[in-house]
Amino acid sequence: MNKTLGIIWRNVRKVEYILFLAPSFLGITIFFLLPFLDTVRRSFYDVRGVNFIGWESYISVVNNAAFRLAATNTARFVAICIPLLVVISLVTALLVRAIKPYGGIFKTSFLLPMAVPVASIVLLWQVVFGGFMRSDTAFWVLVFTYLWKNTGYNMILWLAGLDSISDTLYEAANVDGASRMQSFRYITLPCLLPTFGIVSILSLLYSFRVFREAYLVAGAYPHDSMYLLQHLFNNWFQNLDISRLSAAATMMAAVLLVIIILMRGFFDDKED
Repeated sequence: MNKTLGIIWRNVRKVEYILFLAPSFLGITIFFLLPFLDTVRRSFYDVRGVNFIGWESYISVVNNAAFRLAATNTARFVAICIPLLVVISLVTALLVRAIKPYGGIFKTSFLLPMAVPVASIVLLWQVVFGGFMRSDTAFWVLVFTYLWKNTGYNMILWLAGLDSISDTLYEAANVDGASRMQSFRYITLPCLLPTFGIVSILSLLYSFRVFREAYLVAGAYPHDSMYLLQHLFNNWFQNLDISRLSAAATMMAAVLLVIIILMRGFFDDKED
């Protein structure tokens, strides 16, 4: 009898979990999943979404010079910014922990860029970097904007990871005569691998959110060095080039999915 009641109770709890998650799942399905699936479908049809054209839009995208330029710049931006952001935010977190009495002040200062409205950032950037936005330096202004905007949030994630490491591990290392560098190498870094995975994936996603500042400062057609995929998508959307836009968006989503899966697999293997 007790066993039967236990099974019934577990089933009731499962139903409660499903009902609790249902609104969120429904919202994600309606506002994200279904529009994305329609985007994939539209990539195989003409602009009106009526006549099937197969892979024609994908071929047109790959052969488009603007797409190749934007894809190259985006790949370069991601390859430079993600390692820099991961390292800088980790170093910042370690420095904040090293000066614990004043750590709160520094945490607040690094988080301030997240609270600054985009309009204010644009006005400041136009004054400070306006002369550089039509030269190759524009790319590095974009890199600086990305790092300045996202270092604080990643620092908080690193601090959470550092706080999860037990002090007994460091005490045991001190008893064994380990130096600070040895403790960092053999205790801190291995224990931070889960956080490293989360920070890396989020940093990748952040890199596609820097477009607003670049667009508002330099316009729809900035210097070639900072012409990103988001600029291209925005221009195609304004021109109602829906077929190529859908094909390019589908390709980018597939590439991001593959990269995230590979990153998750890499970090899962390291944790094992």
